[in-house]
Amino acid sequence: MAKELYVGNISAKATDDDIRRLFKVAGTVTSLHLITDPETGEFKGCGYVRMLTDAEAKDAIETLDGALLEDKVIHVSEARPQKPKGRPGGRGAPGKAGGYRGRGGKPAGPGRPEGSGRSASPGKTAGPGKSAGSAKPARAGKSAGVGKSAAPGRAPRPGKPAATGRPAPSGKPGKGRR
Repeated sequence: MAKELYVGNISAKATDDDIRRLFKVAGTVTSLHLITDPETGEFKGCGYVRMLTDAEAKDAIETLDGALLEDKVIHVSEARPQKPKGRPGGRGAPGKAGGYRGRGGKPAGPGRPEGSGRSASPGKTAGPGKSAGSAKPARAGKSAGVGKSAAPGRAPRPGKPAATGRPAPSGKPGKGRR
């Protein structure tokens, strides 16, 4: 059993001292960490308590799970390991290139002629068989999409009105885009 415990459903009125005093019944509390929203600083109603020994942690779970603290029933359980943040090699990691982004394009594959991937940005060298020109040319018959202005060289689909910036109706009343 781990020494770290997860404590849930903590009242916003409860203080660090209240929680330490409650867990002192089961043994020595070595650390306490209450979870707050990183942007607003608002208390999230849960936290982590670390006990000195595994036996004390087990005793705290058995004794305090379901206990009343500031008019709320708390939940005490063994803390699970923290999940890693972000996806290695995936998109969205600030400052890191994910997938093929920033590498001059996707490599040629079956059904894809050599050099048909994304072009490299101006000033960067392209990989073998890649062109270092400007962006891909527009495909005929494609519009820029709702709410987006057409890029140079692109025109709205023939016979279709230009984008208005509003979402298209979904066909069901009250079920539009959100």
